[in-house]
Amino acid sequence: QVQLVESGGGLVQAGESLRLSCAASGSIFSINLMGWYRQAPAKQRELVAVIRSGGTTNYADSVKGRFTISRDSVKNTVYLQMNSLKPEDTAIYSCYCNAAASATARSYDYWGQGTQVTVSS
Repeated sequence: QVQLVESGGGLVQAGESLRLSCAASGSIFSINLMGWYRQAPAKQRELVAVIRSGGTTNYADSVKGRFTISRDSVKNTVYLQMNSLKPEDTAIYSCYCNAAASATARSYDYWGQGTQVTVSS
């Protein structure tokens, strides 16, 4: 079982920055990828950014050039640096990881509880 604990959300004004953190703990043999999703009211959940075990990253077009995802493999922690925030970035941001408990076990999807990011005009 993997637990994801998020922090860093809050209320900021447009143009300001936030850094989200998500620490994975529990029985972890390997993490294939970690990332961030977000969901605004009345909208579908969308991928914000993901970083894979090899270090490759993907970003939603709407955040490219403004957000940066990074990881600390020792701490099993993923970060999302969000710069130049816009009101349209307002959403619940959820941490995600795909991890395996042992070398022979299959991997499973895990989700954090979500953290609110609100950007005012």
